[in-house]
Amino acid sequence: MSYPEERVKEILEIREWIAEEIDKREREIDKLKQNLQILDSLVKQSSFSKASNLMSTKSRQESSSVIPIKTPDNKVIANAHVTENELVIIPDKEIMLDIETQPFKSFFLGRIVGGMQNQDNTEVQSGKIAPESVIQCMVNKDGTRIREILIKNYRQKDRVNEIINTVTWSFSRMIENSQK
Repeated sequence: MSYPEERVKEILEIREWIAEEIDKREREIDKLKQNLQILDSLVKQSSFSKASNLMSTKSRQESSSVIPIKTPDNKVIANAHVTENELVIIPDKEIMLDIETQPFKSFFLGRIVGGMQNQDNTEVQSGKIAPESVIQCMVNKDGTRIREILIKNYRQKDRVNEIINTVTWSFSRMIENSQK
């Protein structure tokens, strides 16, 4: 059976779209599996307590620093608690940050943290790092309000700086966007 050239082109476009959708779903499944691993490790450490409480217990054993996250007009909107292996970002209680407000998911989670995860996954495949060393990110929420962001295995000081810089920018934009 022979199809006209235009029909073959349509079939190839549909095939390409399906392949892209499969890749997209596989990446989503990988992220879900990573988040499930984080949850499993938190459950093992204690019952369902806040990640910041878990982190503060570990902080007694590890050196910890707190970095304030400020708007351009110098208002503190969150604090970043940094230990050797974890970064926990806790928004100020007075600040309402909705996880659905742009650019949190698309830019911060998708491009920045997702980019770091992709880089780590590539390094796992090439044998440079172990699978359990891949950066992991979990957002704890009250409804859609961001309560805290837990990032494990950041592994590099430069990553901490990049995460803090981009979360500062993202939170500032989110505040602006929520006021429109």
